[in-house]
Amino acid sequence: MALIEIKNLTYTYPGVSKPSIHDVSIKIEKGEFVLITGPSGCGKTTLCRCFNGLVPHFYQGEIKGEITVAGINTLDHHTYEMAKHVGLVFQNPENQLFALSIEKDVAFGLENVGVSREEMRKKVDWALHQTGIYDIRERSPHEISGGQQQRVAIASVLAMEPDIIVLDEPTSFLDPLSAEKIFDVIYKLNKEQGITVVLVEHRLDLTAKYTNHLIVMDQGAVRLEGDPRDVLSNEETRLIGVGIPKATLLYQMLKKEDYSLGNKTPLGSEELADQILETLK
Repeated sequence: MALIEIKNLTYTYPGVSKPSIHDVSIKIEKGEFVLITGPSGCGKTTLCRCFNGLVPHFYQGEIKGEITVAGINTLDHHTYEMAKHVGLVFQNPENQLFALSIEKDVAFGLENVGVSREEMRKKVDWALHQTGIYDIRERSPHEISGGQQQRVAIASVLAMEPDIIVLDEPTSFLDPLSAEKIFDVIYKLNKEQGITVVLVEHRLDLTAKYTNHLIVMDQGAVRLEGDPRDVLSNEETRLIGVGIPKATLLYQMLKKEDYSLGNKTPLGSEELADQILETLK
């Protein structure tokens, strides 16, 4: 059984006539690194809110279809129940940070579910080490950089040990170098801890190389889905307005000119460079 399964999901926000997402059906397996992309306003964020029950329990509105996450019907279980299974990292980390110190912020969720002090110490320290911020744990979250704040937000979610981490454009306020460091942390958690990652992101130059399942949305619907190499090679993806990685575009251009670089579509510059070097041998 898929870890996340959505069938024929349609959702309309209160007071709005047009659905934000329409007839969406997807399956996400345990351990996948899923990338959801598409133009602004295509329904990506709304879909993320469905994973942990914010839709419909917080945002209300009209919903049709089925959502099962970790074997639980989210329509029948409130957000606080889903927090044990799904951690959501918002676009702006400041929306999640409010305590006087980083470690208190990371401990907040555990305090709310009644974890013992000894167990809490272990989980908080583990999450701080995993995200590389243990050494600054006593500092205020409002005195640190945007990249460090995002690591605190991820650590706060990690400490709860969820099955799934959902990240909604978590690096939109960061420069490319800081963003890549965050993506490296997320990728490491996916590979080493087996945590299922659902990442909403439009900067595919930075993120395509990490994913093994790409979902392209447009106007509230899933237009393409599957292996990222296949999806990014599809002309429809470009026509929707998705920013194809430059390495993928260059590969496609060279292929049209009959340059043989193999049949594997590269998702990043390192991969393309390796393929070019291979042909030169």
